[in-house]
Amino acid sequence: MPCASDKVTQLTVASRFDFTLGEPYLAPPPRSDARLVKISAILFSPDDAPSPAVLTEWLGRQADTVLTINDIDELMAISLRGRPRVVAFDARSNPEAVNQACRRLKHDSYTGVIPTVILCGEGEECFAAAFNAGADEVVLENLAMPEKIIRLDALLRRSDRDLVVHPSTRLPGAIEIEATVAARIALESQFAMCYADLDHFKEFNDRYSYYDGDRVIRILAKILHDVVKGVCGEEGFVGHIGGDDFIFVIPLAAIVEVCEEIVFIFDQLIPLQYSEQDRRAGYFFGKDRRGQLHRVPLMTVSIGVVTNERRHFTHAAQVSELATEMKSYAKTLEGSVYSVDRRTDNQPAGVTRISGPMMAVRAGDSV
Repeated sequence: MPCASDKVTQLTVASRFDFTLGEPYLAPPPRSDARLVKISAILFSPDDAPSPAVLTEWLGRQADTVLTINDIDELMAISLRGRPRVVAFDARSNPEAVNQACRRLKHDSYTGVIPTVILCGEGEECFAAAFNAGADEVVLENLAMPEKIIRLDALLRRSDRDLVVHPSTRLPGAIEIEATVAARIALESQFAMCYADLDHFKEFNDRYSYYDGDRVIRILAKILHDVVKGVCGEEGFVGHIGGDDFIFVIPLAAIVEVCEEIVFIFDQLIPLQYSEQDRRAGYFFGKDRRGQLHRVPLMTVSIGVVTNERRHFTHAAQVSELATEMKSYAKTLEGSVYSVDRRTDNQPAGVTRISGPMMAVRAGDSV
């Protein structure tokens, strides 16, 4: 019986640096330095038939290592150990085996998000069967090479786009947030990064249910999106880090209008998510981590705001760090608030708090 090493071999591919078809989609880009995590791609060919050069060269540009596999169990074992960048299936000689392998790969919740492409021979039946098996893209053998490359690149763009959005709110995640902030820094335009976080959300989840908590998350996402896009249009961006943490990036001049509107709408809608008894009381009794009962107020929203009006940023991590600091400061204040960082690069102290009615209070002063 052949061992696992007989089934999995590294495919010799053309150099990623020698590929000259226009501007191909490279994700991740080629890197000359060694890295700890190697990116792999898989070519599944049940009959070990040689695949077209256009497919093998394209796979080589997407990964450090391309593995050829002819066994379904081995395909699943490798994919479950470390999710590959992409899996390509060669169905020209044995479409039934390929469709079975693709269907099994897509059935698992962990491997189901791996982008898959099936290379088919001629015929509508093979084309339809490949999509019915769960393939994300199907490429016919008789297509011209430029069209094949376009379809393969589009497959990865769609996959990357789908993976960076939050499944519940459909808002962009951390990757797009960082890219947006980096772009604003590069353009040297004045902007504000705002970090919104819910107060007492965990206690609400514990008292009611995960389903109710998820509804609150979607409500907050809708408020942020509608207000930011309504006020700022295409100049506004809303992203979802995860849980009850959101980021929105807006023009500097829109801070007051956007944040006040978010706080106002939130405080109008959120009490309606509680039972009538809790809403009338304005609190409920919940247990802390030590099992002690204490009063839990209704949820509020805290927003930390950082701008480049008085600071110079060189990368998104600096903005993120300050936004987290401002959000933490806002959470120490009572009620739904937004706190704007008025400090400069040379002035470590002096946070301004703006909340509800127009008022500004220096940190440490009495309200």
